Amino acid sequence: MNGNLWQPEAVVNASAVLGEGPSWDEREQILYWVDIMGKRIHSYDPVGGRSDVVQLEEYVGAVVKREGGGLIYAGHQRIAAYDPATGTTNTIAELSPGDPDLRFNDGKCDPAGRFWVGTLSLTGRKHACALYLLEGDKLRPVLEGVSLSNGLGWSSDGRTMYYIDTPTRQVDAYAYDPDSGELGEKRTAVDFSGEEGWPDGMTVDEAGMLWIAHYGGSQVSRWNPATGDKLSSVELPAPNVTSCVFAGKDRSELYVTTATQGMSGEERTQYPQAGALFRIRTDIKGAATYGCRL
Repeated sequence: MNGNLWQPEAVVNASAVLGEGPSWDEREQILYWVDIMGKRIHSYDPVGGRSDVVQLEEYVGAVVKREGGGLIYAGHQRIAAYDPATGTTNTIAELSPGDPDLRFNDGKCDPAGRFWVGTLSLTGRKHACALYLLEGDKLRPVLEGVSLSNGLGWSSDGRTMYYIDTPTRQVDAYAYDPDSGELGEKRTAVDFSGEEGWPDGMTVDEAGMLWIAHYGGSQVSRWNPATGDKLSSVELPAPNVTSCVFAGKDRSELYVTTATQGMSGEERTQYPQAGALFRIRTDIKGAATYGCRL
C-alpha cells in the first residue's frame, strides 16, 4: 500500500473554533467548509492549494453550492444566499418562532437538491431542537424533539436517510422517498455508545458505508449501516473531529474538519494542529456531494 494513504495531513491550518460542514463542489473542484463560531465560510482548491475566507456577521452552521450559482448557507437563524461576485447575502427563509438560544447547525442537500438543516441549543437544552426541510421560502420541521442535530447522509439508491442527533449516541436510518423527500420507518443503524467521543458529522462512500467524525474522540470511523459493525478508523492529531466529506478529482480524498472549541491552553499546546482542515488520501471513492436546486 502507498505509504501516503490513510495518513492525515493538515492542508489549511485555520485554528478554527468550530470547523464544520465540508461540502465538495464537483463542477468547480472546490471544497467549502465553515467555522461556525468564527462566522466564516472557507474555500479550498486542492489542486492549487489556495485557501480563501468569507467573514460573516453571524454564526454559519452549513454551506452548500447553489446549482444556479453562488452559495446557500445556514446562518444563526436564517437560510441565506451568498453571491461571491458581489459579496452580498439575501435571506431566503427564517427560523420561526425566533428563539435566540437556537442556531442552525449541520445541513446538507439530498440527491434531489433539497436542503436539510437542523438546530441546536446554545445552552444545551434537550429536545428543544428540530431537523428542517427548506421548501421554497419556508422551513418545515420534519423531526422535532431533537437535542443536537448533526450528521446527514443518503444511501446510493436514495431510499435511506441517515441522521445523527448527537446526544443519542446513535445513527438513525429512515426509509426515504427520493421523489417526495418524506421519511418512513426508522431503525438504529449504528450504536455509538461504546465509542470514544460523540458522533458528529458524517458522509457516505460509494460502497454505502458511513464515515463518522468523533467529537472528543480524535478519529473518523467507517461503519456498515446494514450490520452496525465498525470496519476501521483513522486517528487525527486533534481531539475534536467534527465532520468529513470525500473530495478531489476522483473523490478518493477524505477531508476532515476539526475544532479548538473548549480546549485548554495545555491541550492547544499538545495538539497544535487542532482546528485545521485535514486531508486523508484513501483507496475508497466517496459518494457525491449535492448542490441546492433552490
